[in-house]
Amino acid sequence: MLKGFTRLLHSTREHLKSLLDSPESASDALSPRIIPRSEHPVSRQQISEAALKVLYRLNGAGFDAYLVGGCIRDALLGKMPKDFDVATNATPEQVRDLFRNSRLIGRRFRIVHVRFGREVIEVTTFRGKPQDEHGDHIAHQSDDGLLLRDNVRGNIEEDALRRDFTVNALYYNIADFTIHDFANGARDIESRTLRLIGDPATRYREDPVRMLRAVRFAAKLDFTIEPATEAPMYDLAPLLLQIPPARLFDEVLKLFMAGRGLITFRLLSHYNLFGMLFPESEEAMADAAWAEELIEQALTNTDKRIADGRPVTPAFFLAAFFWAPVAHRQAALEREGMPAVPALQTAAQEVVSRQLQHISIPKRFGIPMREIWELQARLPMRRGKRAFQTREHPRFRAAYDLLLLREQAGEIPRGLGDWWTAFQKGDEHEQLRLLQKVGSDPASQGDRRRKKRRKPRKANSE
Repeated sequence: MLKGFTRLLHSTREHLKSLLDSPESASDALSPRIIPRSEHPVSRQQISEAALKVLYRLNGAGFDAYLVGGCIRDALLGKMPKDFDVATNATPEQVRDLFRNSRLIGRRFRIVHVRFGREVIEVTTFRGKPQDEHGDHIAHQSDDGLLLRDNVRGNIEEDALRRDFTVNALYYNIADFTIHDFANGARDIESRTLRLIGDPATRYREDPVRMLRAVRFAAKLDFTIEPATEAPMYDLAPLLLQIPPARLFDEVLKLFMAGRGLITFRLLSHYNLFGMLFPESEEAMADAAWAEELIEQALTNTDKRIADGRPVTPAFFLAAFFWAPVAHRQAALEREGMPAVPALQTAAQEVVSRQLQHISIPKRFGIPMREIWELQARLPMRRGKRAFQTREHPRFRAAYDLLLLREQAGEIPRGLGDWWTAFQKGDEHEQLRLLQKVGSDPASQGDRRRKKRRKPRKANSE
């Protein structure tokens, strides 16, 4: 009898735990809070004209329409919102019928993009919890819990609990300008805390990219990741290997093109996520101290350019990320007897081929990245017209910046970077003087041309 009572007690505890860990329990524990216009700073003046058009047209057609997510979060933080997402009880087909300038996209989640010139407003239908009676064409999970398809429709309460973080479960109602807070997101914004809704391990298994989003928001917003939210990340990082490489490339752009690349890199490394994205780079950092220094300096430069409003390209920081593994393989191939230039090209191909299994790199970035690497072999070659030809190359500036970072990180001795700095700044006479000194520069020894041996003259038969 005692054993039966013990089993019953254990079963009851497990049932209560599952309820507390489930998204449904959050709705019971955290009652929705409606914040009136007089108690929040979000104004229609902060909302783009395109987003207002979508909200008012949906509202005028009899549908509920809310601004949701990051735009409300940023407005409450005192930032000017940039991207506007709309949540509604209208189906994707109904939204498309209301807006001729729209199109349905996505298979995993069906959403509508409404385009106004260059601006795109993303409209999603309220989502509900997948049930057993839903067919695979509506909702489908892998054996590991990964959501492969999730097009279950629900109400606003269910939709809020399907959001990832509490600070993103805030809904601005265009009908009365109130904010509906279903998960105490406003409280977490005040305390600058990032907290997942529901059981973190389950939510990460549903979509492992949420771990990258946690890092991105923590770095971007200067938030602290709540202990229960961060705890599973260390062990669940390998789940990222399930995500398609194309989707991960989009996430990489968001991670490193927001002006907080350095802190993002350090957080990714801390949670064992960086190696899931860039295995070649992680292995290189374990072999050479300068590899990590090179990446950090490249991200510092990228962050500064973004802060100064100057253009940046992913090709540069990707070139820096992969330079150490390329250089290591090139050196190994040269030790086997392969000439320097073919060794560099072969090493680049091998590194990129492995990387593409994790993150796809579009040609518009992959080709410039390779050109930046190839110029590292040309920069020491400065005799004759070569210096002028190299300087005119479209990727020269990026290659020159990478050269400086290599010297700064300690991979190669300083000197060549200073020469190219002076060559760019100097007038014609200074450039000629610098070219005359190339012969005595140790960095230019590889530029010496081999003299052709003259064939011996045939003996005169007369």
